[in-house]
Amino acid sequence: MPCLESTRCAPTRVAELPLAPESSLTRRAFLTAVASFLDYSAKIGVSLFLTPFLVDGLGRSLFGVWEVLVRLVGYLSIADGRPTDALRLVIANKHASQNVPMMRRAVGSALMTWFLLCPVIAAAGAVLVWSSPALTKVGLEHAAVVRLACALAVVNFLLGNAIALPESVLLGMNLGHKRMGLRASLNVVSGLLVGAALYFGLGLVGIAGAQVAASAIAAVVMWFVAKRCVAWFRVAMPSWPEMRSFFGLSVWKFAGDLVAKLLLASDVVILGLLSTTAMVTTYVLTGYACSALVGVFTLGLGAMAPGMGGVIGEGKYAKAAALREEITALNWICVGVCGSAVLLWNRSFLQLWVGAQNYAGAYVNALIVVMMAQTVFIRSDSYVIDATLRLSARVLFSTVGAVLTIVLAVLAIPRLGMAGLCLSILAGRAVQTFSYPFLVKEYLGRPRGLNPAAFVRPALVIAVLFAVSAYVGDRILVDRWLILVLCAATGLALTLCIVMLAGLSADARGAVLRRMRMTLSRAAI
Repeated sequence: MPCLESTRCAPTRVAELPLAPESSLTRRAFLTAVASFLDYSAKIGVSLFLTPFLVDGLGRSLFGVWEVLVRLVGYLSIADGRPTDALRLVIANKHASQNVPMMRRAVGSALMTWFLLCPVIAAAGAVLVWSSPALTKVGLEHAAVVRLACALAVVNFLLGNAIALPESVLLGMNLGHKRMGLRASLNVVSGLLVGAALYFGLGLVGIAGAQVAASAIAAVVMWFVAKRCVAWFRVAMPSWPEMRSFFGLSVWKFAGDLVAKLLLASDVVILGLLSTTAMVTTYVLTGYACSALVGVFTLGLGAMAPGMGGVIGEGKYAKAAALREEITALNWICVGVCGSAVLLWNRSFLQLWVGAQNYAGAYVNALIVVMMAQTVFIRSDSYVIDATLRLSARVLFSTVGAVLTIVLAVLAIPRLGMAGLCLSILAGRAVQTFSYPFLVKEYLGRPRGLNPAAFVRPALVIAVLFAVSAYVGDRILVDRWLILVLCAATGLALTLCIVMLAGLSADARGAVLRRMRMTLSRAAI
C-alpha cells in the first residue's frame, strides 16, 4: 500500500510524464479497447460456463437467492459516492499538466471521500444483511446462511473500490492497456475459486467467500500494476479546497450515474409493473442484440475517453472538437451498419435462438434500433462533457429526461404496450439528444467544427437505410444458422459501403480512414 505523503511532494521531472503524440493516443485507445473487449469476453465466458454448475450445486431455489443477493448488494453503490469515477476524470483532465503533487492529492481526495462515506455504506450494508432473509423469502433454517453470505457479498463490494482506485489511475493516464488480460485472468481465477467452493459443497457462504478471496487477489495485483506502470502513483493529503472540489465532482458524477441507471433500467421495471411478465420477456429478448451492441460501443467510447480528457485538460479545444467529429462519424458508421443488420436479421435470429413467439414485431424492433442509435450518441457526448469536469448541467438535463421518460411511459404503456414504452423513451431522452451537443459546443469554446448541419446528411441516409432494412427484414425469414451468418456478413459489408460513401462527407470519410490506418499501423508496432 502506498505511503501517505505530505502535500509538499517533490515535483516529478517532466521526463516521467511525456506528452503522447496523436499516434500514441490512438494506439493507446485501440489497445485499451482490446483489453476491455478481452476482459468482457472472459467475464461472459466464465458466467456461461459456471451458471449450470451453480444451478445444479445450489438448486434452483438457492441459486435464485444468490442472484437476488448480488443485485441487492449492487444497490450499495448508491451510497459510495463514486469517488473512483471522479478520480479517473480528474487524472484524465490534469495529467498533461505534469503536476504530480496535484494528482497525488487527487488520489488522496478519492480515498478520503471513500472513508467519509464508509459509515453510510456500513450502515446500509448492515440493514441489508439483517433484512436479507426476509428480502429473499427464505425460511428460518436458511436465515443464518443467507445473512453470512450477504455479509461476505458486502465485503466483496467494499473490495471493489480497492480495485477500482488504481484502475482509475491507469485509465485516467490513458494506460488502460497495461492491464491487458489482467482482468480476464482474474475473472478466470474467480471462476476457479467459485468452482472449488461448489466442488467441496460449501454452498452460498463458500461461493461468497470465494468471490471475496478473488477480489482481494485482484486488489493486490491492481495496486502492484499501477505502482509499476505509473511512476508518480502515491497518496498525498489534499488541502481542504481540493477536497471540497473533488467531493463536489464526485457527487455530480454519482448523481449522473444514478440518473443514467434510472434511464436505462426503468424501461423493464415500468413495463413489468404495468403489463405482464410475458411482455417483458418479449421486449428483453427482442432488444437483446441492441443491448449487446450498446455495451460494445460503450467499451470503445470508454477507451477513447482518457485521450479526450488529456486534450481538453491541455486547453486544446479545437483539437478536441476535431476528435469529437471523428468519433461522431464513427458513431454514424457503427449505428448505420449494426442497426441495419438488426432490422434485417433480428426476426430470423430470434426464431433460431429462442423461438418466433419472442419477437415483438417489426414496429417495436425498429423503435428499439432507433433507441440504440440515440443511446450511442448520448453516451458519446456525455464522455466529452465529463472530460471537461463540468457535470452539473448534464446531470440536470438527464434528470429532466428521466422524469419525462417515466411519466410518458406510465401514460403510454397501458394504451400502446411495448411500442408506447419505446416512444416514451425516445421522447424523454430527446432532452439529452438536443441538449448535449449544445453543452459540448459551449464547453469547447464554440469551435467551428461542431456544425449541426453536418448531421443532416448521415441522418437522412441512415433513415432511408433503416426504412428499407425494416421493410425487407419483415418479409424474409432464414431458418439455418449458416445461411443467417453468411447473409448477415454480406449485409454488413454492403451497408458499410453505403454509409461510408453516401452518408459521410469527403472530409469526414477521409478523417475516419486516416484514423483507421493510423490505428492499424500503430497496433502492428
